[in-house]
Amino acid sequence: MRAADLINHSFTALRAGRVRSFLTMLGIAVGIAAVVVLTAVGEGVQRYVLREFTQFGANLIAVTPGKTETFGVSGAMVSNVRPLSLDDARSLERVPGIEAVVPVVQGNAAVEAGRMSRRSMILGVGSRVPDVWSMHPALGRFLPSDDFTAARGYAVLGSKMGEELFPDRSALGERIRIGSESYRVVGVMERKGQMLGFDLDDTVYIPTSRAMAMFDRESLMEIDLLYSAGLSSGPVAEQVKRHLKERHGAEDFTVVTQDQMLEVLGDILGVLTIAIGGLGGISLLVGGVGILTIMTITVNERRGEVGLLRALGARRRQVLILFLLDAVTLAGVGGLIGLGLGIGLALLAGALLPALPVSISWFYATMAEVIALLVGLASGVAPAMHAARLDPVEALRAE
Repeated sequence: MRAADLINHSFTALRAGRVRSFLTMLGIAVGIAAVVVLTAVGEGVQRYVLREFTQFGANLIAVTPGKTETFGVSGAMVSNVRPLSLDDARSLERVPGIEAVVPVVQGNAAVEAGRMSRRSMILGVGSRVPDVWSMHPALGRFLPSDDFTAARGYAVLGSKMGEELFPDRSALGERIRIGSESYRVVGVMERKGQMLGFDLDDTVYIPTSRAMAMFDRESLMEIDLLYSAGLSSGPVAEQVKRHLKERHGAEDFTVVTQDQMLEVLGDILGVLTIAIGGLGGISLLVGGVGILTIMTITVNERRGEVGLLRALGARRRQVLILFLLDAVTLAGVGGLIGLGLGIGLALLAGALLPALPVSISWFYATMAEVIALLVGLASGVAPAMHAARLDPVEALRAE
């Protein structure tokens, strides 16, 4: 029997049982569609989070107080940990390769302007925010380069904050009140949107030293560093560690590069995407069980046909290939239907829910189709081997 005859015979048999073939393919199609949709959401979330973290530019290093690793020391040692200070931030400007430093303190307070009042996030930062965080004023300028310990009462508003407090006029030069202190607005930031739940447009930026006094903090929450383009983050981070260890006498701080943050995030989100795809893969296994069941029934129904083929000279190997081809065709066509359905649903979800990050992963879509073919092949092996082993005479008697 020629290969063309095998293929034609297989499709003829599948067309003869259209409803059964369609229902069998539908099981595979649902599994493929689930994989495509779920991995599209997972891939979209991964790209969204990575994009959120990289919108502040590259070449960043963050220093936070306390050591994140576990030490074999007594808990009493915690009280001896030295906080990150403004002097630490100032000294880091002298580390080779460091171009700009931003000491950061965060809090929440009521912001008043005339009769308008709004409670929002207050960020105590340095004057180099535009360089380090890639955020620039749309109006006016950012905080001046005052000494960290003697900063003047200037403030910069996020775009939303400026619109809410001064809806009918420019905020530049106006006075606002934060807590018990008065600040003059010197700038309004360009729109930045939200980052992981924080609305950067609904924020007020004031000098770090004033924020520390306002929130009664002795330590900085973070020091962000911008290092020169072209340098590797690893060696620069090591220099920062050595510098702070000399000042503190111990490594009671944590230095994290942006590359490390993105690598960890990528690994976590990658595992999440694989796990989501695995959930969709369960549907493929269910579809495989469906193919196994249908093929077993088909072999029993086509015993006479197998006997006739064997009587006409078909070899066992050809009978085996014939039934395997049936199973692979069911899985392959069902997979193509599922791909179309899954891509359509993913695009529809992205159109109806713009806030939902959706990005179709062609790698996972292709792998799902390949796995569907393998599932079909594996599901058809046992029924095909059973058909190939049938005794021709006994098979013809069944007819």
